[in-house]
Amino acid sequence: MTTPTVTDTAASATAAGFSPKSLKDRLLRPATRQKLLAFASLVVLMVFFSFASPQFLQADNLVGILQSTAVNGVLAIACTFVIITSGIDLSVGTLMTFCAVMTGVVLTYMGMPLWLGICAAIFFGALSGFVSGLLIAKLKIPPFIATLGMMMLLKGLSLVISGTKPIYFNDTPGFTAISQDSLIGDIVPALPIPNAVLILFLVAVAASIVLNRTLLGRYTFALGSNEEAVRLSGVNTDFWKILVYTVSGGICGIAGLLIASRLNSAQPALGQGYELDAIAAVVIGGTSLSGGTGTIVGTIIGAFIMSVLTNGLRILSVAQEWQTVVTGVIIILAVYADILRRRSGSKAH
Repeated sequence: MTTPTVTDTAASATAAGFSPKSLKDRLLRPATRQKLLAFASLVVLMVFFSFASPQFLQADNLVGILQSTAVNGVLAIACTFVIITSGIDLSVGTLMTFCAVMTGVVLTYMGMPLWLGICAAIFFGALSGFVSGLLIAKLKIPPFIATLGMMMLLKGLSLVISGTKPIYFNDTPGFTAISQDSLIGDIVPALPIPNAVLILFLVAVAASIVLNRTLLGRYTFALGSNEEAVRLSGVNTDFWKILVYTVSGGICGIAGLLIASRLNSAQPALGQGYELDAIAAVVIGGTSLSGGTGTIVGTIIGAFIMSVLTNGLRILSVAQEWQTVVTGVIIILAVYADILRRRSGSKAH
């Protein structure tokens, strides 16, 4: 039996797709470059705010950033599904609030057990997403208009159902544990990571599997790449589009649970404006607003960037209105970067 030579080993590695060239090609892909750039931006922001204010690295502040990222990250994951189809959902923030209010109705007003409240949040989120999908797929209402209408509808329903007053969960044992307690911290006291972050991780893993390993994921990307070609191939595009919005709505329900658990209340006026941070996180993470491309990992990095930026500006006593201005500028820059990526991709082909 002959001993493999270095040349044989290198040849085998190349044949298996592990050549330096293939690694270089993967690193030079636009999607990979965008994620690396986003991660580098996150590191730069954290270093900057660490030097700008000693308060930034305090344990309580870091936990607050994680809590904020959990909510924004789950909402951004919901947006990722829709944006990959070349759609948009302006209702995710108010839908999150509506789901929190409905959880309050089930748990506080009706006195139901905790598990029913959790199911209610996801159910009403999915139901609202289903309605949005119907408006877009069947009635052919543009996603921007349909979800804008749903945003106003859900905002009004939240105020009417709650009587414009917060619904508190003081009589629901274990509700605040959903977001505020730390299972990881109980095991490793040095890592008091809130349960909300663990839930974000689980949602991200599940969403990534759905997008990359299931038929729903395949058609989600296909709808964004060329919906007409998919339709002409015999696929029921309306069904898959409605399903995408339904799944997205269910994920918003999880975000509603997290925000309600964090505040120990359902705040009916809360939610508007969250959609901007979510969309910004998605675009920063490399998902194209024209559809067809996107990753959950990129979205999570984008969510961390938005949370760190918002937190850092608040610590530096930057006024809320200027924080909104910064968010708007970031969205514009991220969209322009997406346009440049698509142009470079077109030239490459």
